[in-house]
Amino acid sequence: MLVLVAPGQGAQTPGFLTPWLDLPGAADRIGAWSDAIGLDLAHYGTQADADAIRDTAVAQPLLVAAGLLSAEALSDVLAVNKPGAVAGHSVGEITAAALAGVLGDDAALGLVRKRGLAMADAAAVTETGMAALLGGDPEVTIPHLEKLGLTPANVNGAGQVVAAGTAEQIAALAEDKPEGVRRVVPLKVAGAFHTHHMAPAVAALEEAAKALDPADPTLTYISNRDGLAVATGSDVLSRLVGQVANPVRWDLCMETFKDLGATAMIELCPGGTLTGLAKRALPGVRTVALKTPDDLDAARELIADTASAADAAGA
Repeated sequence: MLVLVAPGQGAQTPGFLTPWLDLPGAADRIGAWSDAIGLDLAHYGTQADADAIRDTAVAQPLLVAAGLLSAEALSDVLAVNKPGAVAGHSVGEITAAALAGVLGDDAALGLVRKRGLAMADAAAVTETGMAALLGGDPEVTIPHLEKLGLTPANVNGAGQVVAAGTAEQIAALAEDKPEGVRRVVPLKVAGAFHTHHMAPAVAALEEAAKALDPADPTLTYISNRDGLAVATGSDVLSRLVGQVANPVRWDLCMETFKDLGATAMIELCPGGTLTGLAKRALPGVRTVALKTPDDLDAARELIADTASAADAAGA
C-alpha cells in the first residue's frame, strides 16, 4: 500500500522550485496560482534567498504549490494506481486535502495564502520560534519542555520532538536540555506554530473557511491532529483551521500508516524530511523523496512495484 505525504514549513530551500518549472505546463500553473493569490511564487521559488522564503506568508503557499506541482507530474500513474492514504505535516495538510479532493487546487492555494498571512501576523506579536531536539526519549523530553513553558509542537516519531515558544524559552532550552538530548537545533520558521501563540490565526481561518465548500475525501485522509482517518470534508476543514494552534502528531500518523499496511511512501516536493523519519520509524517501508524532477522515475517505479505487489496479493 502506497502513502503519499506532503512536508511542512522548514522544508523549503532557495531555488528549490527552479527545475520543476521546466516540466510541461508547470510555469503556466505557477503563474496562474501566483496571479490568483497575489504572490509571485516563481520568484520566491527560484530567485529569493533563505530569509525571504523563511517568511511564513511566503513559505506556506510556496510549499503547497510545490507539492501540488510535483503530484501533478505523477498524475497519470496515480490516477490508475491510487494511493492508499494521504497525509501532510503541518501546512502539508492543505496539500493533502487537495490531493484527497476535499479542496480544489485554487481553493487550497487561497486558503494557504490566508493561513500564512494570519500566522505571520500572530507571530509578529511576540518573538517566538521553534527548535528540534535530537535524541532523547519523548516521555522524558515532553515534561521537561512543559516545565520550561514550552509546547511540544511537533511529536514526529523516531524520537524527534520539536519545541515551540518564546525566544527566551528557546534560549533557556539550549542551556537546559532534557536528559538524553544531544542537540537543540533552531528551525527555519518565523514563529511558535501549533501553540497558543497562533490563536489569532485560528479566528482568521474560521472566517476564511466559511467561503469554502469542502467535498468528502476520495482517498483515505489521515489527520495529523491524532493520526485518525477523517471521513467528511467538513471535518477535514475544521481540523485544518484548528491545527495551526495545536500540536502536530506525526508519530500517530506513522502508526496509522503501519496499521493500514503501508509498504511504500512518496514525499512530495520538497521531499526529504518525512521520508527521513519513516526510515527510522517504519523499517521495511520503501520511500522516495521528490526533491527534483530527477526523482520522478524512482517514484514511478515505486508506484508500479506497489501496484504489482497488491495485485499479486489479491490473486
